[in-house]
Parts: sequence; C-alpha cells; structure tokens
Amino acid sequence: MTLTQWTVTFLILNIIHGLGTWKFYKKAGFEPWKAFVPFLNLYALMKIINRPWWWMIFAYIPIVNLLMIPTLWVQLLQVFGKKTSKDLWLAVFTLGLYVAYINYVEAEKLVYNPVHENEKDTILGSLVFAVIAATIVHTYFIQPYKIPTGSLEKTLLIGDYLLVSKMHYGPRIPMTTLALPMVHDTIPVINKRSYLKFPQLPYMRIPGFQKVKRNDIVVFNWPADTVKQFFKKDIAQYKPIDKKSHYVKRCVAISGDSLQIKNGRVYINGKPTVYPDRTYLQHMYVVTPKDSMPFTRSMLLRLVNNYDIKEIYPMQNSDSFIMNLTDEKLQVVKNLSNIKTIKLLDGGKGRMFGNKEWDINNFGPIYIPKKGDQLVLTPENYPLYKQIIEKYDEHDKAHKIRNHHLTMKDGKFYLDGKPIKQYKVKQNYYFMMGDNRSNSEDSRFWGYVPFDHVVGKPVFIFMSSGKDGIRWKRVFTTVMGEGERVSYLVPFIVLLLIYFGYSSYRKRKKA
Repeated sequence: MTLTQWTVTFLILNIIHGLGTWKFYKKAGFEPWKAFVPFLNLYALMKIINRPWWWMIFAYIPIVNLLMIPTLWVQLLQVFGKKTSKDLWLAVFTLGLYVAYINYVEAEKLVYNPVHENEKDTILGSLVFAVIAATIVHTYFIQPYKIPTGSLEKTLLIGDYLLVSKMHYGPRIPMTTLALPMVHDTIPVINKRSYLKFPQLPYMRIPGFQKVKRNDIVVFNWPADTVKQFFKKDIAQYKPIDKKSHYVKRCVAISGDSLQIKNGRVYINGKPTVYPDRTYLQHMYVVTPKDSMPFTRSMLLRLVNNYDIKEIYPMQNSDSFIMNLTDEKLQVVKNLSNIKTIKLLDGGKGRMFGNKEWDINNFGPIYIPKKGDQLVLTPENYPLYKQIIEKYDEHDKAHKIRNHHLTMKDGKFYLDGKPIKQYKVKQNYYFMMGDNRSNSEDSRFWGYVPFDHVVGKPVFIFMSSGKDGIRWKRVFTTVMGEGERVSYLVPFIVLLLIYFGYSSYRKRKKA
C-alpha cells in the first residue's frame, strides 16, 4: 500500500471507531465528536477506561496493536458494567462489532463506573500486558532463534538456542501488519500460515547502533524463500519479506567488497580473509590412503574418539574416505603415516549463483553492490545483478509483489521493455556463507542478501542441546568474543539466589 492509501485507511478506521463508540463517549461526559478525531479519540478513551494515557501508544505499534485494540474493547465494556465472559469473548471474536452493537442498543441505559474494583480485571490486565511486553521485546528488541541446520558447525551447533539482537542493526517495523504475535510464518501444531499477505507496510527500520560488519554472524530472511513451510516441499508462493524463512550465516563480504573463492579460501578485495576467534571453518576432503596401508576400523575409531572427527564417509568402490575437517583436523590427517593424497571435495558446479562454471570451492570474482552504486550492465554481470533489479530493489512505494522483468537481447538490456544501460542500487547488499563450507546452502547458490532482509545479530546462547543431552559448556555463553567460550550460567544462578535471598530477608525484616 502507498502512503496515501495508508492515510486514507487510517482515517476510515478512525471513522469506524467513532461510529461504533460515540455513545460511550457521550455517556462518560465527553463530546461525541472526539470519538472520530485521530489520536484525540484514544487519548479520551484512556480517560474513559481510567488507564494511563501512554496505553494508547501500543494501539499504534504494528503487531502489538493486534493485542492492544481488543484489550481496549474489553476495558471499555467493563467500565460500563459489561464484565461477563460472554461479553469479553463476543467483543474479541466479533472484531469489535459487539462493542458497536452495545453502543447503539444499550449504551444510554448502562451505568458508567471507571473504578476497577474487580481483582480478576487486575489479573487479566496484568496478563495481557505481560503478553504485550513480550511481543514488544520479541518484535523490536530480542528474538529467540534455534539453529535448525549444520551450516555453521562447529561454530554454532544444531540445537543451539540463540538470543538475536535486533537493536544492533536496527529493528524493522513489521511489514506484515496482520499476523499472529510471537510466531513466524507458521502456526505451531496446526501448521497453518500465521499471517495475511495484505495489507503490507512499506519497509522501515529504526536506526541501529552498528552496521553489518565483515565476519558478523547474521540472522536474515532467506531472499530466495518461496516455500510454504520450511523443510517441506510445496508449490512455490510469494511471501512477504518479514515472513520469509530465517537463516543464520556468516557475512563474509559487505557492500562495496569484491569477493573470490579460490581452492575453498575466501579472498576479499584480493586479500585472504582473517577470521575472528571462535570461527571453526570446515571443508569436505577426499582422503586416499596408500595402496599398502588402507584405513582400518581401529584407525577410523581413533580419528573419531581422539580427534573429534565425526563426519567420515566411505566412498563406493574405493579405499578413499570423505572427511569433514577444520584446518586443525586437516593437519592431524595429513600427519598420518598412511596418507597418499588429500584433496577438496568438488561440488555445486552447474548450480552456482552467477556462473554455472563456478563451484563451491572456486567462485567469482564478484562485486557486492552498495547503496548508490551505478551498475553498468554487461553480458558478464547480467546474471549477477538480474535478481537485484528484478526482485530486491524497490521500484514502487506500495511494496506490491515485485514482477519487474530485466532482459538481454543482442547485448542490450531492457527493464520492463524500456532500454537500460546502467542501474542505481537502492540498498546495501551482503554475501553470506556458512562456516561448514561443504554443507551450506548460502549466497554461493542463491546470491546476495539485501539489507531489508536482515533481522539481527545473534549475541547469546541461552541453551544448547544435542543427541547426548544438554551441552552445559555452551549454555549462557556469548556467540562471538575472544578466546574459548566461557559459560556464565553459574554466576547467573549465584546472583539469582542472592537476589531472592535478599528479597526474602527484607520481607521478613519488614514483617
């Protein structure tokens, strides 16, 4: 929807509010016209229901307002004596129509009493605001996220539960305005879509306190996502940006960088990448033993048990094995006396983004576009920038389904049928990769990540569990940092016990 369409919709909603509540305003001693005036109507309503004025703010915050507005309906009925469970459920499930019905049929007969005497009302209000507070935190500050795949092993493990900060890069205002709070694209258990595709707000982001940096681990909406439900094959469908599946990868190149992968190693602007602490890169290798010294079962078990090399797969009709190795483990295997050759496992050729001749270990060079760049289109970069121009950059203010069409004919380019020689980039882009380099579907396969798809930065592991149970050494550790991980679980529990002990002591002393 355009800004004009949203303004008209906002005014219409205020008129509907006025038509459905003006007699309540009159009965409470307010001029009926105030029920129709934007902002003033909610300010007056807070006085009518005897609640703080700042409650009205929650009615204007996307997603949070889906909880707040029904709460205001219920509160309005309660101060006019309509407090039964039947009244409560009718107000909510008729989407406010029951409030309008009472407004015209019973409002003048009802007794207005703004005093909240019922303990149940207080408890209900506390519960509602607990949910609202949780929704605000989840939507705009911190969101929990579980690692579903092994693309970042051994840096982040399957079963790690992360806290993802939205404040670092700036929280997005939800674009999907009608959605179930605190769930993503699917309602748990019933596995149904959790949102309506219309109406959509334009992309907006509150400024963060840092930019996406090279080698940051980032949670983002998967740009290529058209699946109805993650991990399940289905008919491709359009999904709003903020309802695309969440991915977590390492940002290996930021906007303005040039990237190339040679023999599995990433080069940025011509220099090999230097990774921060707690980065554990893995590659798949084909390990071939000497003819006279094949791997024995005891040798393989020693690699598993003594050196923590867990992924070892035999190759068919061969003495060779495929092993997933960090650089440290690669040296261990190289030092074995029976090794003949070790070479990177090839893969991905024909499926790579930008050039079908590239593969997962040899890719590029490519340029990562940044906002304001004037991209001069050539037959060579056409496959690289086609999706940016067609899908990701905005060409209208309405955020409709983007169906622009970029074509190349006889070395010339046409956007929606009109000739185009160069294109001005409208937002920053990033190149994301998993640390488990041979087992990661990432930007090498589906391309750039636009900034409007960035969700946040993982900062904390609050729980971690795997096949062997809870990984206590990872619980309450930071995602990034210097040196080995340090768990803050024990200090946290100690401080918690001190707090509760001191609180209990103060209560006994006062008694």
